[in-house]
Amino acid sequence: MSKKKKTDKNIRGKVLSIFKKNPSKIFNYKQIAAKLNIKDTQKRNSVIKVLGQLSAQKIINQAETGKFSLLADKENYLEGVIEMTASGNGYLLQGEDEQDVFISRDNINRSLDGDRVLVNLIKRRNNGKKNGEVIEIKKRATQNYIGVFERKKDFGFVNTRALNMFTDFFIEKEEMKNFEDGDKVIVNFKDWPNTASSPYGKIIKSLGKPGDLNTEMHTIMFEYGFPEEFPLEVENFAQNMDLRIEASEINKRKDFRGKTTFTIDPITAKDFDDALSFTPLENGKTEIGIHIADVSHYVQTNNILDEEAYNRATSVYLVDRVIPMLPEVLSNGACSLRPHEEKLTFSAVFTVNEKMQIEKEWFGKTVILSDHRFSYEEVQHILDSGNASVVKEISLTEKEYKVSNDIFDALQKLDKFAKILRNRRMSKGAISFDRVEVKFNLDNDNKPESIFFKDSRDAHKLVEEFMLFANRRVAEFIGKQKPVKPFVYRVHDLPDENKLNNLKVVVNNLGYQLNLESKHVNSALNKLLQESNGEKEQQLIDTLAIRCMSKAVYTKDNIGHYGLAFDFYTHFTSPIRRYPDVLVHRLLDFYLNGKDNINLNSLEEACLHSSNREQLATKAERDSIKYMQVKFMEDKIGQSFDGVISGVTERGLFVEIIENKCEGLVRIVDLKEDYFVYDEKTHSLVGKRTKKTYQLGDPVTIKVENADLLRRQLNFILYEQKE
Repeated sequence: MSKKKKTDKNIRGKVLSIFKKNPSKIFNYKQIAAKLNIKDTQKRNSVIKVLGQLSAQKIINQAETGKFSLLADKENYLEGVIEMTASGNGYLLQGEDEQDVFISRDNINRSLDGDRVLVNLIKRRNNGKKNGEVIEIKKRATQNYIGVFERKKDFGFVNTRALNMFTDFFIEKEEMKNFEDGDKVIVNFKDWPNTASSPYGKIIKSLGKPGDLNTEMHTIMFEYGFPEEFPLEVENFAQNMDLRIEASEINKRKDFRGKTTFTIDPITAKDFDDALSFTPLENGKTEIGIHIADVSHYVQTNNILDEEAYNRATSVYLVDRVIPMLPEVLSNGACSLRPHEEKLTFSAVFTVNEKMQIEKEWFGKTVILSDHRFSYEEVQHILDSGNASVVKEISLTEKEYKVSNDIFDALQKLDKFAKILRNRRMSKGAISFDRVEVKFNLDNDNKPESIFFKDSRDAHKLVEEFMLFANRRVAEFIGKQKPVKPFVYRVHDLPDENKLNNLKVVVNNLGYQLNLESKHVNSALNKLLQESNGEKEQQLIDTLAIRCMSKAVYTKDNIGHYGLAFDFYTHFTSPIRRYPDVLVHRLLDFYLNGKDNINLNSLEEACLHSSNREQLATKAERDSIKYMQVKFMEDKIGQSFDGVISGVTERGLFVEIIENKCEGLVRIVDLKEDYFVYDEKTHSLVGKRTKKTYQLGDPVTIKVENADLLRRQLNFILYEQKE
């Protein structure tokens, strides 16, 4: 190709790109040349020539002499969010029912992962998949990114090292300031000129050195939009609140201060949302009070504290810290149901018989005085031993002590009632996910020394059942009223049928049965979960079963809760750490006082926002665990472990180590015995020559190849496949 023809071709692409980015605008050749920074006569003539060719090909339209605009069918345009790959290619996401649009690296037009873009559909690829070109960036996903600063003499780079980032950020000399080489930093997107291969950035904050625990936790918080510190004005507002409980306020409430009352929480907890009261009555009846911190008394509608709580929507529990929804003076102080302190509460109170049948119920504002704070371990010891003594080894006071007879009797009776409630739920089709929780023993430098697992025991289930009970009864109390009253429900839709079929294939390979022909799929799932309980594949089966489930969300439109087998369900019991619970308290109080004017639009908006923030919090918590698992495996490079295949993708095999639940990737390129292809239908890798298959649930032995703290990723090599 001659030099001139090559120049014309390059100019043609750039000219066409200008029109596609501005589909409604009209340009003459001078304006086009100016946008391309073309000043010499020869190249200007090339622009004129290209305009003529595009016009003749009916790609652009000559509106009047010398003035051109794009001539294209609007149906060829799609707007959506682009998802990038490590190679720099992208996909325009189209939802479950539509095929995603492939966008090659040459056609992404300086867009980044998560950007909202306008795409022009171009010729289809040979495989029939949609192909497109980004012609306009409607909205950047974010202006700030995290990466590692590489300092040069007169300039620098910030390398994000993220799998979905194909470019780094160029940092001009004046923007480098005193930031050190190798720092993990937050970089602000400034600009991305047409002539530049990388976007220009401005470093706004250093997070510390990569791999450091504090640095990585702050990274996770930033990535998911959870600020650790409250704005100064919010903190000052909270600090200056009058938190005294006046006698006039107590007089408005039902008084439970003289009743046997206690809290049960994790050892490390500081925010105590809920307390239980227990009062024996005549004729074998019992009054059970479920008392919840009255956060709505302190967090008033539309003040600065309420706005901050709404924005955060949830507390976030990372491996080494809590990012609270409310300032500490409230979350750990005024609202927390600490022992031997008068506290304002919102309560659900039930009179029940020996069969845990409700004979009377009441909802309203109360005041309590908790007699005792228990850990789950202390209560479990009392239940297991059958006596009132708590041994020194598990005591919160670090001393042996004995609980009162009233409290001992209450714990025994409540445990009995909780088991009745649980059996009742299960008989109605509730699904039991007693998942093993991964925990870490940390040394003085917050490095993980060992991994241990916490499962749900009777003490946990006691609290869980009564919280579920209160949530259900509050939802029924409002939901069954006529006319229908707007409310915040916690709903859970039916499981995904295709995912259930995939689960069946996997568990069959593991030697289990899952009967999907039954009318009661939930019973079949429970049987599977029960049979795998305590087995080495329990975590895998639990995880895959959960993936079959729809996500539970908040909404004003009730459809019931499939997983719990409840027709009505809400969240009432954790307002210190969940904003929807605050809304439920406000609505319940609103209706109890005979009011009924609610803004439905703002209610559903709050539900959607809370659901989204909850999902982000879950991802943040999961990433913090992944980081700690990678940290734990850092000194085990080269060691081999037994594992099970927990995921199969085009990239390779995800393998979960049996003894510590750490998960890593065996890259498909590292499977040297054959050329493996991903089979979408069976979610497996199949060797082209040998037909050897790797699929979910297969037992394997791996060797640890790499532990990447920055990407929170483990890489394994397949040592051998176990028979």
